[in-house]
Amino acid sequence: MSRDSWIAGGLFALGFAILGASYLSGTNGVSAQVQDTGGPYLVIEVAGEAAGEIVIDLRDDVAPQHAERLIALAEAGDYDGVVFHRVIEGFMAQTGDVRHGLHGQDISRAGTGGSDMPNLPAEFSQLPFDRGVVGMARSQDPNSANSQFFIMFAPASHLDGQYTVVGSVVSGMEVVDAITRGDPARNGLVAEPDRMERVTVRR
Repeated sequence: MSRDSWIAGGLFALGFAILGASYLSGTNGVSAQVQDTGGPYLVIEVAGEAAGEIVIDLRDDVAPQHAERLIALAEAGDYDGVVFHRVIEGFMAQTGDVRHGLHGQDISRAGTGGSDMPNLPAEFSQLPFDRGVVGMARSQDPNSANSQFFIMFAPASHLDGQYTVVGSVVSGMEVVDAITRGDPARNGLVAEPDRMERVTVRR
């Protein structure tokens, strides 16, 4: 995976950031569209300004390869300590750069890396990007998702069918809402980001 491909993804996300500003939501809790399908679950212990537990119901029925990737990285401990490097108010919080996003190290390149495993083919579905939905980040190549993912603060229908939906938050949306926001002028890059202190899998 080249650094340029992830830079392209960041620039691609800039357009979404602009569009995302129109999706501000004042609602609390998880979208009524989000349903618990019975797991497997990704359990994220968040540390920093936001603190608490986020539980994500992984949709291995519609995105089996992406769900398995998140499970594999979590079980290997690769997500532990990884920061929420891009957080855009009213849009989404992005994390999962296991190569460049580790808390306590130089995170200036966070968002440009992935894991040592190969990129994944897209598993697009009819599931909408509602509040609480978890999508896989990618570059302009639809088949470039790897380890990074994002959690929606609010609905964003312009993402529907363009990114792989890998799950949804079924508990801890208040923790998601508390994640430190980034600088709008820098496409949501966060100077002092919160982090995934520990990520486990519950089956």
